[in-house]
Amino acid sequence: TEAKYSRCRNSMIRKSTNLREMHRQELDMKEKELSRLARIIDKAFRWFPMFMEMLRMEKFCAMLGFSKEMTESLIVKKEALKCSGKIYSEQHRRNFDIKDDILRVENDPDDESRLNLTINRKPIADWFREQWHRLRYGARVPQQEERKSRGFKL
Repeated sequence: TEAKYSRCRNSMIRKSTNLREMHRQELDMKEKELSRLARIIDKAFRWFPMFMEMLRMEKFCAMLGFSKEMTESLIVKKEALKCSGKIYSEQHRRNFDIKDDILRVENDPDDESRLNLTINRKPIADWFREQWHRLRYGARVPQQEERKSRGFKL
């Protein structure tokens, strides 16, 4: 029985070693594949300078709440979209309503290597700022006219 136990244990050790070696080889293959993909991505960034900017804009559109289809139409197809709904401003931490507004991704006029999302031809940062001021100051109740003083009553 001791010999059987020893053979069984040795067999399990060999299997364990084989499994570890197989696992190590698998990890090596995956590491090589990741390295190859990283080189391809680096090359894509060099060959297509707007690629990184398009990825940034894709992330921004997702943060605003756009669907993948809307984002693809704006960035890849360069289509203008007429939209109604709500978009989220991270800066103001709230949703803003849009109604039949025209959204478009355009090259930044000040920096051709950057993309800008516009709403009705206005950069989105300016549009958000305008909406925020409308909400904050446009809804303010006008101050009552000062009443004429009737003096002090004693």
